[in-house]
Amino acid sequence: MKAVLNVCDISHRYDDKTVLQKVAFEVEKGEFFGILGPNGSGKTTLLKLLSRELPLQEGAITLNGVSLASLSSKQLAQWIAVLPQNVDIAFGYTVKETVELGRYAHQRGLFAKWTDADERAVSAALAQVGMLAKETQTLDRLSGGERQRVYLARALVQEPSLLLLDEPTNHMDISQQILLLDQLKQWTKEKQLTVIAIFHDINLASMYCDRLLLLHEGKVANIGEPSDLIEEEMLKSVFGASVRRQAHPVVASPLITFVPNVVQENEEHILDSLTITGNREQIVVASPRPLKVLSSAVVGAGFQWATHFVNRHVPKDYDCDDPEEEMRQYLRNRSFDVHQTIGMMTAVYLEDAVIVRQKEGDVSLVAIVTAGVGNAVDASVAWKRTEAIGCAGTINIVVLIEGKLTEAAYVQAMMTATEAKAKALCDAGVVDPETGTIATGTSTDCLAIAASQTGPMYEYAGTVTPLGKALGRLVYEATAEALQKYKKRRGEAR
Repeated sequence: MKAVLNVCDISHRYDDKTVLQKVAFEVEKGEFFGILGPNGSGKTTLLKLLSRELPLQEGAITLNGVSLASLSSKQLAQWIAVLPQNVDIAFGYTVKETVELGRYAHQRGLFAKWTDADERAVSAALAQVGMLAKETQTLDRLSGGERQRVYLARALVQEPSLLLLDEPTNHMDISQQILLLDQLKQWTKEKQLTVIAIFHDINLASMYCDRLLLLHEGKVANIGEPSDLIEEEMLKSVFGASVRRQAHPVVASPLITFVPNVVQENEEHILDSLTITGNREQIVVASPRPLKVLSSAVVGAGFQWATHFVNRHVPKDYDCDDPEEEMRQYLRNRSFDVHQTIGMMTAVYLEDAVIVRQKEGDVSLVAIVTAGVGNAVDASVAWKRTEAIGCAGTINIVVLIEGKLTEAAYVQAMMTATEAKAKALCDAGVVDPETGTIATGTSTDCLAIAASQTGPMYEYAGTVTPLGKALGRLVYEATAEALQKYKKRRGEAR
């Protein structure tokens, strides 16, 4: 696709200070192009050069193949609209009057008349930014976010082909930010509007921009798609801050989180400070500090930080359309913080829970297992099943680790624990009642891997790593013992 804007080796100086040096890039029609960089990197100066607010000192800028310097002010206003970071309030002007100023570029003749087309354009722009209902209010009575939307409408009413934005979400709350950026993204697709915007929020830029320009000390540090540009080492070198990259949970965009330079570590061994209590209703593991957890629990599934782990007994005929919400309400009624609690359910007797500890060298673990296999399943042939599970039975496993785990180590720990559980079922001769083959688990198993994120570092937790060996042994032994208790109780019940 042909570039709408071509920036070729532009440089700019303020007195004896160079703020931009040999900056070059292209922007295509209908592209949402973001500019990132720390304070003083030249972002705003670059935008002012693109809008011709500053004179070009070196290099060249062309718009639709025409030199920017050759355009008259009215021609420039027909092609480019600008939303600066800070706009002075025009006291006494109403919302509508402010937006009407944007039609200057389309006025013809010395005594231009206001037309029906002008009126429609103003109303449409106000509607697009959600300010039509406040068109008669004066600017000084609006919030900062509302004024920002009015100035955006003034820019849009110019009907430009290129929109320049300096921190467009400045002064806006979260809902306003999302509304604005959603609209801008939609306009780039539907109207082929080209947008160039400065961002301070790297995550917003990653989610909405097609490509990003990263400036550092007035130079182009990198340019490319967010998936390529949002890299930990690159951002650390430019911003001087440690970050971690992760995937957005809904859209295919990378996100970053900032890591404090100084993290206070409590030298106290967290596993020595756990409180484990239990009765017929529930087993509760409480930690004095939050642990990072990866789990498949009813409440708290996925990654989260938790201080409490609750394994709750439910009757064998438990039936609920929304077990997650029912479990959440159960936790709330007992004063647990739902956002810091891992919640599991089981129909087995909690008195038969197995709690084991292991410490070998630097590896320190605790495992809590409850086991029932009334709904045992062989995962390899589960697809052959024709009947729903009729009996209650679940294997719930919580493993707590003293140490720092990478995300890879968390996933590997889940795999190691699952393999150890499956081996315990095999050795105990547990079979899938419908297929008659050795069971690999139950249909409602829950597993949680929790780590203190202090102490020794574990990059991996596969079966032959020091952590994996200890974890596999602990889960196998605890699951085997829990299965023995389950079988014994069933035998006594008969």
